[in-house]
Amino acid sequence: MKILQIISSLNSAGGGPVEGLIQQGREMTAAGHELHTASLDAPGFQIDERMESRAVFLLGPSRAGYAFAMRLEPWLRAHGREYDVIVIHGMWQYHGYCVAKVARSIGLRYVIFLHGMLDPWFGQRYPLKHLKKWLYWPWGEYRVLKGAQLVLFTTAEEMRLAKQSFWLYKARERLVGYGVRRRDIAPAAAKEAFLSAFPALRHTRNLLFLSRIHPKKGCDMLVEAFSRVAAQDPQLHLVLAGPDGVGWQARLAEQAQRLGLGGRVTFTGMLKGVLKWGAYDAADVFVLPSHQENFGIVVAEALASGLPVLTTFKVNIWKEIADAGAGIIQEDTPQGTHRLLADWLALTDEARSHMRTQSKLCFESNFEVSRVTGQLLAALADAAFSPTGPYTCKGRWPWAAWRKEVS
Repeated sequence: MKILQIISSLNSAGGGPVEGLIQQGREMTAAGHELHTASLDAPGFQIDERMESRAVFLLGPSRAGYAFAMRLEPWLRAHGREYDVIVIHGMWQYHGYCVAKVARSIGLRYVIFLHGMLDPWFGQRYPLKHLKKWLYWPWGEYRVLKGAQLVLFTTAEEMRLAKQSFWLYKARERLVGYGVRRRDIAPAAAKEAFLSAFPALRHTRNLLFLSRIHPKKGCDMLVEAFSRVAAQDPQLHLVLAGPDGVGWQARLAEQAQRLGLGGRVTFTGMLKGVLKWGAYDAADVFVLPSHQENFGIVVAEALASGLPVLTTFKVNIWKEIADAGAGIIQEDTPQGTHRLLADWLALTDEARSHMRTQSKLCFESNFEVSRVTGQLLAALADAAFSPTGPYTCKGRWPWAAWRKEVS
């Protein structure tokens, strides 16, 4: 197949969708498919070295949060028919609307990867923004999903939750999974590189948070919870690794200082390559008390590194972790976050060692990318070459549920 994947930005600070696009893209290319990538980044944008730059089209610059780019529509009209199928990554931005518009006009086939962007948590957390989305939904994203050959989901939990955000919903749903590649950097070398960069962590027991520094990730709850267990072991240290795109790090640093944590919290900034893997290797456990996580590529990376995972029921792969005995799951509350750390510290050394073994087994069984890419390729082949199937899910009008309740 000849496949075009399109995303608003290839900036890796944007989180998991970019990493997933790169990793699954490499697997599809290795399987013999021709893969091109388009983004709305401006010409000259520094492309990740793991992508083939000759197959990447930078069609920006884009404007404002909606990422409108004037060059995208004429480029799609000129080149869209060259591809068997187009994969839209993400929603609520111009690239999805534009692909759907051009597809209706000239007959392109496309699928959309939602990446958790229909999780009802967003509407609960940001009700005014959700109201604005409702004004846009009927003529925008609803039509994008309705016109897609398939709407792709990474977990069954994501697919279940997506139906709850908007009652006006119609889609041909397909569960395809998600994953990351086995790491190819030796743990000893990666750990030494990380500790050389952060020598103060060489003799500490590190609790690692590695993700965006953002309120959604529960960082404030983690700092608070750490302050409640820190006295149990003077060697315990909290490492907060990741980019700060919303200016929240200063607030968290002030919180740590106020709680008397002093030099026991380290902010590393964004880590890549050997330093990222070294952060996993230098840690005792991985902690992500997130309020919403569609998949959590960093969670899969932690499991691949043999790290037990402490996370919440709002991370959509929690069940796989729990079933494998590869971590501890709690509610995404201050109390739940404290229990994550307290329960971990209460384990025996033998129990922690067993959990590390289970972490690698959990990764291999569920999230190794070559296992799940076949499901994605099968979905893309169906979207490209098979007759378009019926809708698998149609949202109900709100009064339909009410009539059922009172009848």
